[in-house]
Amino acid sequence: MIFLVSILLVGFLLRYLWKAEAALGTPWIPDDSSLAFSQRPLSPPANDTFLSSSSYKLPLQTKGRDIVDQNGRRFKLSSVNWYGASDELFIPGGLDVQHRDTIAQTIRSLGFNSVRMPYSDEMVISNPEVPLHLLSANRDLVGKRALDVFEATVTALTDAGIAVIVNNHITTARWCCDGDPCDAGWANDYLPGQLCRVRQTEAQWIEHWETLMARFVDNPLVIGADLRNEVRGLWGTMPWAKWAAAAERAGNVLLGMNPDWLIIVGGTESGNDLTGVGRRPVKLDVENRVVYSAHVYSWSGWGSAGGRYCKRTYPSFVKAMRKNWAYLVEEDVAPVWIGEFGAPDRPSVGDANYWLNLLKYLKEINADFGYWAINPRKPKGNAKESYSLVGDDWVTPVLDYRMKDMTELMRQ
Repeated sequence: MIFLVSILLVGFLLRYLWKAEAALGTPWIPDDSSLAFSQRPLSPPANDTFLSSSSYKLPLQTKGRDIVDQNGRRFKLSSVNWYGASDELFIPGGLDVQHRDTIAQTIRSLGFNSVRMPYSDEMVISNPEVPLHLLSANRDLVGKRALDVFEATVTALTDAGIAVIVNNHITTARWCCDGDPCDAGWANDYLPGQLCRVRQTEAQWIEHWETLMARFVDNPLVIGADLRNEVRGLWGTMPWAKWAAAAERAGNVLLGMNPDWLIIVGGTESGNDLTGVGRRPVKLDVENRVVYSAHVYSWSGWGSAGGRYCKRTYPSFVKAMRKNWAYLVEEDVAPVWIGEFGAPDRPSVGDANYWLNLLKYLKEINADFGYWAINPRKPKGNAKESYSLVGDDWVTPVLDYRMKDMTELMRQ
């Protein structure tokens, strides 16, 4: 009898969980404010939110929870990611569709004052000549190599007054991130020799940073280096202290090249976890240069007692944020840039729940942020990017619930 009751209880529990998951996957109907936002043109951004404005005196530094200029005025990172150079085509996306200057102006018109530009170590190592068809809208770059195209794209952004943070995204040029141990950290030379197509030591990782950033030493709007994307080690086993020590070694080398750069250090556990900072902060040879970074997606939080963020209540979500990274902001310890987050143009109920909770909290703490991503297409197979903020022409904005909330956050 007890066995039969147990079977019934397990059955009811499984059915409940199945129904709850099914409910999270149902389409979300936009609210009235989102619909109204989509029907009107986007207001132009304020010029004084860009570093090119005379309102700012460079270089930047950190002060408590904020990034500030030499007069103590806060510069809030309102960023978007522009990917592609970290993938198998080796260059930022869209250069076959629009001139890089046009894409830069599109980003500026959306109100983003900064761009996170990912690259792969393989891009630096191989530095291939870029095929003509990938540069059909940028004919002046035909015959150039990947590093030249990356530099030209960054320069287009800074010429438009947009600040740039360069990001070492992945070792092997491909879509990031999965369980492959070869790309789970900044070095993979501890793994068997035949396992990784692209192998590198920590010293080589730092050398690649030096090679790339040497091109930007004299560009004042290249403001920093995001040292490594989503460090996680072998299946989530990366100790914070090990990563912090490596970040210090790399950061000090880069500051030797340009002491004005901000050094961005992401959390472990795929960017989610900065709990170790309280016990072991990153300390560099130049003071007030460390910015921490966290990534927050709907599927984050899996394996925890509260579950994935797509299913959390707001109090549960905020509790997780405060534990993982937001204590640094709320206690005025150090800046934290939410360097990646995002949601699809046609969200499910779970997607919307995550998004509304996250953006509500980011507004409450007036956070620095970096949306993933501007790109309408992925490099591999030209697949549609549902997280994109522009149409396939790289010009037409997607004015939906995401831009509504981010515009509100930008203009706080």
